[in-house]
Amino acid sequence: MKILIILLLWPLLFTFHAQAQFSRNKIDLECKHLYPIFQAYLSRHITYSKLNNNIESRTIEQFIKKMDPTKIYLLVSDVNKIEQKLKGQITKNAMVQASGKGGLGDIPNRNCSGIGEAYKIYSSRVKDRVAFVKTYLDKSFKLDKNTEFIFDPDQRKRPTTLAEANNFNKKYIQFQIANYIATDNTLEEAKKNVIKNYERMQKQVEEQDEQDVYSLYLDSFAHSLDPHSSYLSADQLEDFEISMRLSLEGIGATLSSKDGFTVIEQLIPGGAAERSGKLMPKDKIIAVSQGDGKEFVNVIDMRLRDVVRYIRGKKGTPVRLQIIRKLAKGGTKRFEVSLVRDKIKLEDEAASIEYFEKEANGQKFNLGIVNLPSFYADNRGQGRSATKDMAKLIKEANEKKVDGLVLDLSINGGGSLEDAVKIAGLFFKTGNVVKQSNRDPSRGESELADLNPEVNWAGPLVVLISRISASASEIVSGTLKDYERAVIVGGDHTFGKGSVQSVEPLPPGLGALKTTVGMFFTPGGNSTQHRGVNSDIPLPSAYSTDDIGEKTLDYSLPPKKIKSFRSDTAYVISGKDKWERIKDAEILKLKAASDKRVSQNEDFKKLVEDIAKAKKKGKLIKVADVLDKDDKKEEDEEEDMEKVLTKEEKLKKYRERADIQESLSVLADLITIKRKQPIMTIGKTGHEKKKENTNN
Repeated sequence: MKILIILLLWPLLFTFHAQAQFSRNKIDLECKHLYPIFQAYLSRHITYSKLNNNIESRTIEQFIKKMDPTKIYLLVSDVNKIEQKLKGQITKNAMVQASGKGGLGDIPNRNCSGIGEAYKIYSSRVKDRVAFVKTYLDKSFKLDKNTEFIFDPDQRKRPTTLAEANNFNKKYIQFQIANYIATDNTLEEAKKNVIKNYERMQKQVEEQDEQDVYSLYLDSFAHSLDPHSSYLSADQLEDFEISMRLSLEGIGATLSSKDGFTVIEQLIPGGAAERSGKLMPKDKIIAVSQGDGKEFVNVIDMRLRDVVRYIRGKKGTPVRLQIIRKLAKGGTKRFEVSLVRDKIKLEDEAASIEYFEKEANGQKFNLGIVNLPSFYADNRGQGRSATKDMAKLIKEANEKKVDGLVLDLSINGGGSLEDAVKIAGLFFKTGNVVKQSNRDPSRGESELADLNPEVNWAGPLVVLISRISASASEIVSGTLKDYERAVIVGGDHTFGKGSVQSVEPLPPGLGALKTTVGMFFTPGGNSTQHRGVNSDIPLPSAYSTDDIGEKTLDYSLPPKKIKSFRSDTAYVISGKDKWERIKDAEILKLKAASDKRVSQNEDFKKLVEDIAKAKKKGKLIKVADVLDKDDKKEEDEEEDMEKVLTKEEKLKKYRERADIQESLSVLADLITIKRKQPIMTIGKTGHEKKKENTNN
């Protein structure tokens, strides 16, 4: 299929001489290639099919944002100049193309000079900024603990004057210096490191050639369509292919770049980072060492691809990371983690089940929680898969005669679509699970259904989610909600990543297109895109913040709705496979009981307080928070960070999680309601009952 796609794209993109068409020599990215690549995106994209002024404006906005994401370098006047330079670079060249002058090769009237001139403005400002930093960090520099500032560029305006830019940069440098001092650097060492970072930034900017700048512009164009479309340059495509070949080797973490820091987005279950028990999503990597005894390389303000190259390595080799973690009560924590690059261990990634004995509503319940960290599959079709493991665990739960099940998708970022369809089908008879929309409405949607008539679990079911439940997790939770098969509990909603991307190589040397080509819909006709799947019973969650979720991303595609495609064959009203639908009135009762428990639970109360404090504090950064230490507390925390949790300790922490315990309580209430018995008011609070329950 990939070969077919490539063959279809080549005639669309380029007209070469016959000899060049089949040459394996790499092609240099030039101005003449930009418009055909734009058209290639538009020929594939799910929403956009024609160039227009809005797309050009977005492209310019993204180009500026990619050059200066922190708003440190460019003034408002610089941005205005860049906008003038770039205005018409897409639309004018489109008119040249439409005029039919020449083929898709050299066209005399084609002009991309504005792109290069815009980049020169940025490059000049970077050079000026580095000179300012060196001047500011002279012998007279003093660290000011009282420095406060808002770094989040979305929360502040771009400077209008050089004086404003310098004033902000002074504050940010204070923060950078404090970060180094907090990691046991002397003031002089901190100054040298900060200067070195800015010099490295200048060197990287000045080394960018025409192809690099065009690549940045193409990526800006792709991101003007939606958050998940992107352009992979030839170098990035090579990195992508390496990462695919080594997808099961490394530290087992997905990374992003934000505010000059390399941020851990997700720990891959079974990877070295997750198994260490020391790292968490949102941790920032500030330095990397290739092994024991080797010097740390500072990676603050380093390009993500370069950071990844430092971290990447062969199985069995060590890598050390210096980490900054933002604490819930304010301030930051710094520590070091030593990892051994390794393959992901499937037994750690695989689905597992835990059993709980719970007393509620004057009854004893035997409950199970199936933890599914990802929708994994052996592409050869012969090995282990999430579907096979889930079926075995449910069979075991049936043999143990559990009264109800919780399906935990709260840390599941997605995976195999085929397994998502089959796993949803474990809980009903047969029927539609998901539709994928096509670019051409006349073709309708591609439909995937569960065809296995066996109902593996017919009893009461709760699904636990959070805002990091994404993609395949949203399909399963949305499907079970649409069929009224399960109660959805957890964070306010899932991530909202309901789109499909394809990666399609261009001719050698020109990289590849990553394009959003479809959107997922669950049986009720709702797309999971942008909004995600809402909880029936929301619980306080550390992930329910303004910076997590598809809707927080630039140009997130809006949700859509199609006609419902629920299947009547999913329902079983009699016999051994009979399952009962969840009624709205039942959810209201379950929510009222849950709200009461949550309000009395000390863990949830503390979480709510921490979230409120974080919102009140906003995006304000205080240098004092970076430097001030409680030595005894820090000692204890460092000792705790150094401790590698055993499998039993991880399991204990999992069982004690407030959302795990509350999902069990909701399940017990659901069973009670289905037995047509009243939900009783709890005597002890959920927090007080927690230790009793986890000791069973």
